[in-house]
Amino acid sequence: MGHIKLGEILVKQGLITQKQLEEAIEVQRKDKGRIGETLIKLRMITEENMIAALGTQMGVPYYSSQNSELLRPRLDQNLDQLVSSDFAAKNHVLPLSKHMNSLTCAVNDPLDLLLLDNLKRITGCEINLVIATQTAIQAAINDFYFRKGGAEGGSSMLDRAVEKSYTQGKDDRAIALAKEGQGDTAELSLDKLIAKAEEAPVIKLVDLIIRQAIDERASDIHIEPFENKIALRYRIDGKLYSIPPPASHLHLPIVSRIKILAKLDIAEKRLPQDGAIVAKLENRAVDLRVSTIPTVWGEKVVMRILDKGAVPLELSNLGFDAKQVELLRKALCAPYGLFFVTGPTGSGKSTTLYAAVNETIDPTKNIITVEDPVEYKIEGINQVAVKPEIGLTFAVALRAFLRQDPDVIMVGEIRDLETASICVRAALTGHFVLSTLHTNDAASAITRLIDIGIPHYLLTPSLIMIMGQRLARRLCQKCKEPCEPVPEQQGGVIFKSDLIYKSAGCEACKGSGYKGRMVVAEVMLIDDEMRALISRGATHTEIRDCARKNGMSTIFESGIRLVEKGFTSYDEICRISVDA
Repeated sequence: MGHIKLGEILVKQGLITQKQLEEAIEVQRKDKGRIGETLIKLRMITEENMIAALGTQMGVPYYSSQNSELLRPRLDQNLDQLVSSDFAAKNHVLPLSKHMNSLTCAVNDPLDLLLLDNLKRITGCEINLVIATQTAIQAAINDFYFRKGGAEGGSSMLDRAVEKSYTQGKDDRAIALAKEGQGDTAELSLDKLIAKAEEAPVIKLVDLIIRQAIDERASDIHIEPFENKIALRYRIDGKLYSIPPPASHLHLPIVSRIKILAKLDIAEKRLPQDGAIVAKLENRAVDLRVSTIPTVWGEKVVMRILDKGAVPLELSNLGFDAKQVELLRKALCAPYGLFFVTGPTGSGKSTTLYAAVNETIDPTKNIITVEDPVEYKIEGINQVAVKPEIGLTFAVALRAFLRQDPDVIMVGEIRDLETASICVRAALTGHFVLSTLHTNDAASAITRLIDIGIPHYLLTPSLIMIMGQRLARRLCQKCKEPCEPVPEQQGGVIFKSDLIYKSAGCEACKGSGYKGRMVVAEVMLIDDEMRALISRGATHTEIRDCARKNGMSTIFESGIRLVEKGFTSYDEICRISVDA
């Protein structure tokens, strides 16, 4: 069946219609890439659908993630010696079994001939392929290479390192305490602290803490000291989860190691400090923002993980529906004006802003950003981090920018009248300005700008679009349960679909029922009718009603559409919405 096209197989299987295939082919012609990837981007199929169809097309067995037992490598054949963990993780390939001179491997892309040649070369075997999703392969790689006991599902490398931290080093701690003679509050000298931080077990432990957090899609790592213990927590999908912590005597060495990596002062424990680390992970670099604060039991460390490789900086991949993406792209094509993204802290504003800036990148444009701090480094644009301690504020940087012949200016956040005024005037003098505001919805941004002192007559001609957003947790695809929508239980909401889904909980999602997050947004286009309302000082409610009359879906209404598509639950949309 190798001659049958992938799109035809998907149509034949009833996963897409012929019309959807034709739409995807049009998009593919513009964006290049493969048709399967394009269909996933357009949310017409899932990764599972695409890989299963690719297996049919290539005549290669497909191992579904629903049957994880198939992706369990043989433990008695030293397969980890044949294919290293680095090679497996980097290339998304998993050795499963070996018979004579034939090695069976699970791969994500059977068309990657270079990978197959490399596998033959490093193993000296003929390669027999099976196919699985990248997600399933990566999970199986973690189980096989990075967890004790392989198929028996033992503890992770971090768990083992943590266990070791309790059983080892007790004698060292007792000796140190005896020498210092200060009981539990003893602190090692600076030289000893540096030496401890540079010890191999501490280095490995810190590396594993960071590595596991990245593997588990955490956005933050919290290391918190208490009287007789350390607390280690990861924030995943907006919620903090406790992780087995290292032994308490390793707190100082761990914090010192992190400070050394972040180029902070390890001798200063009385004041908060901020720094950054670049972690190398397979074929990509992950940025970590490090913050330390002094507490009564020692320094608490929080590391914010900024993994550009894990966050697709494309509007079409963030969760917006097709109509919203079309409106956003139309606004971003404007030669000048103000474009705002609004929402509370942690609602994904910065990621959307970067995705929007990504849309404007063009060799014919000069793009400059001012941020606090720079979260993602993007090639092709000039990025500046504010440093208030030396006088480099948002306002100072913006004034300098206007002398740098910019076409597009991105401002991380508007916090005061001075910054807002410069942004508005820049938009009125031929520049396209993008920024964020902390407001509950799109309409509130207008009243906020007026409240801080921007005159109506300047705001009216400069505004192009305001977008409000939240992040909703995606239902775990492995355990979500169907349920019938009952209007009485759903606040009187009438669903177009006869079946929606609710959260359940399984091992894959740590019992939460959710895995991953997506944007839920309202996109408010500023048209002539809206400008007339702003000019006469209309209220928040009047502005919002006008936007809805002209076709804007509120965050709640956009969320209900996602519930109908099975992406999230009604409870989750109620949790994040202000108008539910």
